[in-house]
Amino acid sequence: MKIYNIPNNSSTITGFILLGFPCSKEGQIFLFVLFSIVYLLTLLGNGSIVCAVRWDQRLHTPMYILLANFSFMEIYYVTSTVPNMLANFLSETKVISFSGCFLQFYFFFSLGSTESFFLAVMAFDRYLAICRPLHYPTIMTGRLCRNLVANCWVFGFLWFLIPITIISQMSFCGSRIIDHFLCDPGPLLALICKRPPVIEFLFSILNPLPLIMLLIFIMGSYTLVLRAVLKVPSAAGRRKAFSTCGSHLTVVSLFYGSVMVMYGSPTSANETGMQKIVTLFYSVVTPFLNPVIYSLRNKDMKRALRKFLGNRKEC
Repeated sequence: MKIYNIPNNSSTITGFILLGFPCSKEGQIFLFVLFSIVYLLTLLGNGSIVCAVRWDQRLHTPMYILLANFSFMEIYYVTSTVPNMLANFLSETKVISFSGCFLQFYFFFSLGSTESFFLAVMAFDRYLAICRPLHYPTIMTGRLCRNLVANCWVFGFLWFLIPITIISQMSFCGSRIIDHFLCDPGPLLALICKRPPVIEFLFSILNPLPLIMLLIFIMGSYTLVLRAVLKVPSAAGRRKAFSTCGSHLTVVSLFYGSVMVMYGSPTSANETGMQKIVTLFYSVVTPFLNPVIYSLRNKDMKRALRKFLGNRKEC
C-alpha cells in the first residue's frame, strides 16, 4: 500500500514515524471525522456516568463509586491515544517525538493496567455483595473502597515504570517507522539496535503477568458468585443477581478477550493489520461501549443519568 509523504531518509528525523492507517487523503479525512465523533461520544458517555454518580446521593455506594472511577479512568485511557491519532490523520509527516512516544507508551499501558485492577476490584465487590450480603456493609466500608481505588491507580502506574525506563535508554536503528497508530512495544522492540535478554524477559513475562493474575482472580470471584446464585431458590432472585453482574462480565469479556488475542501469541505471529484492529478495539471501541453496557440494564444508573441530563438541559 502506498505511504504518503514519508521522509526519504527517516533516520534523520528526531522521533518515530507512526504510519497509522495508510490510505488516500480522502480516507484520512473520513477516519478523522469518524474517530472524532467516537472520541467525543466516549468523553460524553463516561463523563455523564462520573457526574451522575457524583451528584446523585443514592449512587454513593461502593459499586457506583468504583464505576465512576472506572469511567474516569476510561476518559484518560482513550485520551492517551486518540488525540494523537487524530492529529496523525491530518499530518503530512506523521512524526511523533521520542519523548512523546515513550510518554504515550507509559500512559497507555499504565492506564490499561489500572483498568485491569479496577475490573478485579469490581469483581471482588460483586462477590462480597452476592456471596456475603450480611457482611458486605461491614467489609466494603467507605474507607476500604477509597483504599482500593487508590491502590488501583498506584499499582497500575508503578507496574510499567521499569519497562519504560529501560526501553527509553535503548538505541534505535533503521527506518524508525512504526507500522501502528500508537507506540506499541512490539514495533518499538523491533527497532532496538541490540536487544538485551532482560528486555525480552520484561516484555514477554512481566508485562502479561498482572493481566493473567487479575483475570484468574476475576474468574475465581465469578465462579463463587455463580455457585451462590444457583443456590438462590427464586427465579426472580437469580435474575436480579445475574443482571447485577452481567454488565461487568460483558466489559471483562470485551477487554480481556481483545487483549488476549493481541498479546496471547508472539507479536511476530500477528499480522500488522490485525494488530491495529485488535488494539483499536480494546483502546477505543471498548471505552466507547462501556457507558452503554453499564447503563443499559441498570435502572438506578438510567434514572440518575436522566436526572443529570435533564438538569443540564434546564440550565
